[in-house]
Amino acid sequence: MLGCGWFPDQLGGLNRYYRDLLEHLPEATGVVVGGSASTPAHVAGVSDHRRLLPLRLHAVWRAAQRAAGDTDLVDAHFALYAVLPLWLGRLRRKPVVLHFHGPWAEESVSAGDRSQLKRRARLALERAVYRRADQAVVLTSAFRQVLVERYRVTPWIVNVVPPGVDLERFSPGSRAAARRELGLPENAFVAVSVRRLVRRMGLEVLAEAWRDALAELPDGSALLIAGDGPLESELRDFALAAGIQDSVRILGRVSEQRLVSLYRAADIAVLPTLEHEGFGLVVLEAAACGTPSIVTSSGGLPEAVAGLDPSLIVASGDHAALRERLLRSVVDRPDRGHTRDYAERHNWQAVAGRHRAIARRALCSPAGEDRLKVVYLDHVARPSGGEIAMLRLLPSLDGVIPHVILAEDGPLVQELHLAGISTEILPFTERARDLHREELARGLVPAAVATATSAYVVRLAARLRRLRPDLVHANSLKAGVYGSLASRLAGVPMAWHVRDRISADYLPRPAAIMIRSMTARLPTVVLANSQATMATLGARTRASVPHFVIPDPLPEVPARHRLNGRPLTYGVVGRLAPWKGQDLFLRAFARAFPAGDEHAVLIGGALFGEDDYAGELPRLAGELGIADRVEFRGHRQDVWSELSRLDVLVHTSVTPEPFGQVILEGMAAGVPVIAAGAGGPAEILQHDVTGILYEPRDEGRLAESMRRLADRRLRERLSAAAGRALGPYSPQVVASQFQEAYRVALNVGRLGP
Repeated sequence: MLGCGWFPDQLGGLNRYYRDLLEHLPEATGVVVGGSASTPAHVAGVSDHRRLLPLRLHAVWRAAQRAAGDTDLVDAHFALYAVLPLWLGRLRRKPVVLHFHGPWAEESVSAGDRSQLKRRARLALERAVYRRADQAVVLTSAFRQVLVERYRVTPWIVNVVPPGVDLERFSPGSRAAARRELGLPENAFVAVSVRRLVRRMGLEVLAEAWRDALAELPDGSALLIAGDGPLESELRDFALAAGIQDSVRILGRVSEQRLVSLYRAADIAVLPTLEHEGFGLVVLEAAACGTPSIVTSSGGLPEAVAGLDPSLIVASGDHAALRERLLRSVVDRPDRGHTRDYAERHNWQAVAGRHRAIARRALCSPAGEDRLKVVYLDHVARPSGGEIAMLRLLPSLDGVIPHVILAEDGPLVQELHLAGISTEILPFTERARDLHREELARGLVPAAVATATSAYVVRLAARLRRLRPDLVHANSLKAGVYGSLASRLAGVPMAWHVRDRISADYLPRPAAIMIRSMTARLPTVVLANSQATMATLGARTRASVPHFVIPDPLPEVPARHRLNGRPLTYGVVGRLAPWKGQDLFLRAFARAFPAGDEHAVLIGGALFGEDDYAGELPRLAGELGIADRVEFRGHRQDVWSELSRLDVLVHTSVTPEPFGQVILEGMAAGVPVIAAGAGGPAEILQHDVTGILYEPRDEGRLAESMRRLADRRLRERLSAAAGRALGPYSPQVVASQFQEAYRVALNVGRLGP
């Protein structure tokens, strides 16, 4: 195992991680720079960090050569010290597992080294080392994205393995005793931040947030900052100038024993990092002592706490958001027992077992094993219907290694990371990516859009040739257009997943003709989310390529807590857009219940520029005289808590819905559903058995259906039947259908032109 330094002689997350991993792999030997009397016998500590770089590199290389005779595999943790052993001498032909702890070249710039020559040299060295990897290990999906995008490591060999934590060294203990040891008041609110005192750690942002929060915190509250670095004097000066020096303690470097006392004494830990955070080992160390951590959205930090409490994540660099979460943490944070349980999921024995399995793959098996390597394409990174469906599907495809290529950055990226899905961004120009349907009405694509799309197709084809997937799956209509062309150029089979109606009520006629022609000729197979969607593609597509109608999967449904003691509540869930018919919902509600206690809720926001329409809805509610009984909730991430507020879910699309995921969600949440009886909803619901269907756009029938479902017994009957009808939509069932379609695509691709 080729490391950097030996912890604690050399501080830093990389060195701590290397030491802990090596200690749990007794079959391994190590080589590090430096070392001391604390370095174990099976680790060679060579040279010294203060010696000239050529001397250090030579010393590491010589030690690696001495160990080569008994070595089956090289496990490398730092590119600088791995480059010579991997490219020169007896280890150059050995299998390599590479650990990526962060972009060294970029971190050096953040640390103050502005030399572009050095940055380019470091970057070239890193890429040379990473090209040698048979398997790669990262701590988070965020760093997998960096490794794939910036260093062009193939995603099929990159393994996300979160670190472990020493559960004996870091353990719960008496908070009162720890506070007495540190001289802290028993009833104070205590926050701790254990960081290198350098700019990218965001400690200035934390100091500002603490200054602004202090007046609302309990008396005697304290912020403890442990660590050393060049910002120490600057932080002290800030605390003095802000008048908070009595509540901010800068402790410098602390021993491990004292570190445990800090975690035990604290109510909350804080990692206010600005950039380049791979995981944040101190999150697990604090959690093992029972203390949760507030983290920023930097790098892999969201993944480090998402399994504990996603509300602990705040925007990077936003001192106001950090202030609010600090204040909220006085009363709202995971309890110590739950936090310790979370840490116990990261025991080093299990982590070491995963590393052994990766080593065996590097030694014996081809990358990716027997699973299909599938690239998924989407033109947006905003979580709309198709993107949410993809997010729910991918974790269930046990026969697939998925890799998602998005044409823009956005919130979907972090959602994919939290789901453990490999992701990269291949940027597409906004003008082409956001081309509106109305612009295609004359059958002419704007020249700038055509040029940008052609260039993107060439770039994507080159990327696909480099990735060499077994299959490409286009998840959106625009991704199908450019993805089908790029896949043809790259010679890769392609599944075009059609989620939109290819008809005049959705697309201009020239655009619909173009899409039908492309789906008939370019993809290897065509997938559709409903029979109604497939029917809009026309007979030519059905005859020329295999086609599969596969519904979107229902996600795992969390425990539901129905809210009682409130008025009968009807709601619509979905983005605010004219074709979704929220205005129809308001008119029908006012017609069904012109007076009374009944309540209406609209859940959703204008995600794709429908702001004018969204602004008209509150005015319409006022004109109808129901404004005091209508609530606009805006866009919400947690759809299940929103559904728990409803007695009836109403689906009001005025053009046929291609599928209707929210209908499945309502059925799973035990909420009876009223839906327009056309398109996908008519395939999901059986009228008067699992839901109520009404004639699309018929305000009177919709109002009548709303009045019918004021009957509690009818609501209960429909909900019970709907719950029994969900089997075909389980993720496992739907995933098996997709994987069968993929197998057909591969066979067609082998037999086709």
